[in-house]
Amino acid sequence: MAYNLKDTLVIGISATALFDLSEADALFKKEYAIDPEEGIEKYRAYMLEHEDIALKEGIGFPLIKALLGLNRYQEKGKAPLVEVVVMSRNSPDTGIRVLNTIRKIGLNITRSAFTAGESSADYLEAFDVDLFLTTNEEDAQKVIDSGACASAVLSTPPSYQCEIEEGQVRIAFDGDAVLFSEESELVYKQDGIEAFHAQEESAQNIPMNEGPFASFLRKLARLQERLPMRMEFSPVRIAIVTARNAPSDLRVIKTLRHWGVYVDEAFFLGGIEKSNILKAFKAHIFFDDQDVHLRSTSLVVPSGKVLYRSNSNLNKVHKNKL
Repeated sequence: MAYNLKDTLVIGISATALFDLSEADALFKKEYAIDPEEGIEKYRAYMLEHEDIALKEGIGFPLIKALLGLNRYQEKGKAPLVEVVVMSRNSPDTGIRVLNTIRKIGLNITRSAFTAGESSADYLEAFDVDLFLTTNEEDAQKVIDSGACASAVLSTPPSYQCEIEEGQVRIAFDGDAVLFSEESELVYKQDGIEAFHAQEESAQNIPMNEGPFASFLRKLARLQERLPMRMEFSPVRIAIVTARNAPSDLRVIKTLRHWGVYVDEAFFLGGIEKSNILKAFKAHIFFDDQDVHLRSTSLVVPSGKVLYRSNSNLNKVHKNKL
């Protein structure tokens, strides 16, 4: 049955983020560096030989499983609450192992794209994707630059495994340059913390402009509205975990109110460590733009790096400091 997906949260995820393909990828990179043609053949032979062996879970697997579980609330005859599309640079032939694994473990994923080495980022709009999770920074950058949807780069799984209550989805976001535009963070980077606080306090009643994850947050809010319980009892819990603190905190809350978005928890940390908060919140995933935070948060919860647009002023400031 064909559905209109305008009210459905659509997640695109690379096969390497959904499953652990590190062994196959290492083989490909090693052999391809020696002889590209021979490397492709050896990789293909390896994938065909192992295509009936189920892959282990990747860093994005717990989030995807939890999101798909929300479809138990789907009303008869209505579009699903969540759709997942697996995007892979494998060819259809070498991608059979991915499809076999999805069937063996019973994931309700029916859509996929195999592009034989080409970037799958070009097909996200065709699939109406709201969020693209990948381990390939080049693909994520292409998505961010095009504005097709929200995108983040996932790296290594955390060493600490959160015990999240069955049936819940827990997502945490940084604020500036993630949910909100980079404008305020630019003031901080260029003029310092005092100028930043002065601006944010004086502009507390002026909503911030949208950042790369604003549309995704709105789609999450729409998902919450489709659930058959009050927001306060929703299985989808959303947190803001930001280095902001008073007096720059009120503008965050008032911006979200202006957007009509309900957030369960907000933490204004004033520069203290984010990882302890995220470990306590038990996030399925946390999105941030700064490596200084991601280095620690990725040890306790799956973390996604939100890249700056290639032509953004914040990106230029960041590169000038390297």
